[in-house]
Amino acid sequence: MTTSHSASSSAATDQPPIPQAKNSPISHSLNFVVSNLKTLVPNQLSTDNYPIWRHQILKLLRANDFEQFLALPNHSGDSSDPSTASLIKNWRITDQNLQAAICSTISPTVLPYIIHLDTTHDIWKVLESQFQATSRSKVIQLKNELHHVSMKNLSMIQYLTEIKKLVDQITSAGSTIDSEDIILYILNGLTPAYQSFKTYIQNSPSPIQLENLYAMLINEEIHVNADVARLSTDTLQQAALYASRGCGRRIRGRSVISVLLQVRPGRSWIVRDDRYRLCRKSVLIV
Repeated sequence: MTTSHSASSSAATDQPPIPQAKNSPISHSLNFVVSNLKTLVPNQLSTDNYPIWRHQILKLLRANDFEQFLALPNHSGDSSDPSTASLIKNWRITDQNLQAAICSTISPTVLPYIIHLDTTHDIWKVLESQFQATSRSKVIQLKNELHHVSMKNLSMIQYLTEIKKLVDQITSAGSTIDSEDIILYILNGLTPAYQSFKTYIQNSPSPIQLENLYAMLINEEIHVNADVARLSTDTLQQAALYASRGCGRRIRGRSVISVLLQVRPGRSWIVRDDRYRLCRKSVLIV
């Protein structure tokens, strides 16, 4: 019994040790990147989001010490040497896993550009050359739209939202725009009703913060709308009084109902009767 136990213990001692995880080419960091890259970069690369995609991939590879795989491979030493050959083998295993992880974050429309490439570096450089020129063209187009944006009939909230959407798209395309330039674009697109406000901002002794400008514009819109409503009420009363004195008459026992067609300061108002016959006189609103 004792002899059998001793033989068993000796056999267990003679077994080769199990390799440790640290000797495996699949490190914990690589396993984390391969397992979670698609989750951490949820939006697949397309023709519209290259700068954001690149930023996310680059940050993740840097955080896990894989940024060197984006550079040109440099295998120095004799490949016939066992230790060098082992390093090259481990490098290739890591590189192939990184390629697979990156390809999982690329949309089917973009994959044909890189599906034939052999290294992570090659994939990175081809995507960079393919999309950077497109991104620059998009930035120029978006900045041109921002330069010509106009409030027109939009509310202030809608107008500022349109400005912000263009600025966000410029940022997403890999460019930046200074806050002072954004303020200039906002002021240039305002309607003439905000001329006094524009003059105040442009002549302000201290610089205006972009966040403060938003609040000031929304508050200014309230005052502008109140002034327009007050002016419209006064003008309506003046027009009705003029119509009743100047071109009002009775038609078959009914009084004339004056219909106001246009209410704008600085323009002529055309007044009609209830049968939509034009009066010969118009009222000029100053």
